[in-house]
Amino acid sequence: MPQISAAEFYALPLRVHSFLADVPLHDAWAVDLTRLRKRVTLAEFNPLASQERTIGRLPARERALFRLRFFLGRIFGLEAQPEGAGAASFAARLTPEDRARSSVEAGTPEGPFRAVYRFENEALLELHNRTVHAAALSALAETANGYRFYLAVYVAKGGWITATYMALIDPFRRWMVYPALLKNIRANWLSRNLD
Repeated sequence: MPQISAAEFYALPLRVHSFLADVPLHDAWAVDLTRLRKRVTLAEFNPLASQERTIGRLPARERALFRLRFFLGRIFGLEAQPEGAGAASFAARLTPEDRARSSVEAGTPEGPFRAVYRFENEALLELHNRTVHAAALSALAETANGYRFYLAVYVAKGGWITATYMALIDPFRRWMVYPALLKNIRANWLSRNLD
């Protein structure tokens, strides 16, 4: 499952490009999906709707990594939101038009994340804890041969620990977790009856 260039990702007509223009894009990924029918939307497919269900379908090795991360997070208090996290939330950037267009209210919990917005073919989730202030963008685009699902991660500097934390987890994310997640998304796509 390929990590894609920033140029390919920025070429997509997505709200996130202006919405998080000042937040560094950490990486972007894509997986091609076969055409099951025309006009499938991300909101309809919604592969990341339940983080618990998504993680539960990963291979044992990747599930073990998530469990270890959450275990260590509980022990060291890494999941706690820092002071002022509410005011720093990306949801504060939403315009009235964004809010009207979103099918979910900003701040709605989605596993360890909180929804910022969910449009027809684009959804943004936020994670703000002691290690990182990050956003995960998922998008679905129709292509000549089917669809392409995109997953992008943005990381804002949250403190001294952010760079160290990202350096520690990046090899696991890039070589194990995201490839397994995207493989799972493809399998979920094929198993769903979207007719």
